[in-house]
Amino acid sequence: AEMATFEEQTECIVEALFSDLLGEDGSDCRSLEIDSGDSVQSAEEPPTRFDPVVVASRLRRMGDQCNMDFEKVSSEALAEVLKGKKLKLPSRCLQMEKFGAAVESLSRSWSNQNPELVYERAFLAVSVKLLMHVSKKVLSMVQPSQLINVINGNSQVKSYIEACGGWVRM
Repeated sequence: AEMATFEEQTECIVEALFSDLLGEDGSDCRSLEIDSGDSVQSAEEPPTRFDPVVVASRLRRMGDQCNMDFEKVSSEALAEVLKGKKLKLPSRCLQMEKFGAAVESLSRSWSNQNPELVYERAFLAVSVKLLMHVSKKVLSMVQPSQLINVINGNSQVKSYIEACGGWVRM
């Protein structure tokens, strides 16, 4: 099987994350939680198979660890994203930029407040958490492409993930 590019993998992971968020009616709450074969796998043995569902589950847990209260954070870009539900369709492109800007500024401040937290991990956690937050408010506004573009568009985060050994080892 040919290895997918980083961007293609990101797309698969975000799609898996979205289907989990959208399919959350309480009955299969946290359907992604089970990391396939984790108990069998020894710690020294790195995962070899790319499984977007497993990576999405890890991203979701990172998002859950982000303790930021978006309603209380003062960020102009964030305010734009949160009030975005009033936007007409053509404004979504603009809002996409705001989403990226909001994630960027919130990640920087969160990693500055928590020195043990590297910026790249903060970026991933904040982007997932913000996406979850916005999707609870107005689902129609949230598209997988928003998170895909935000992650793929950040070369620092991409380099970090690749340096860790790719999405498989995130």
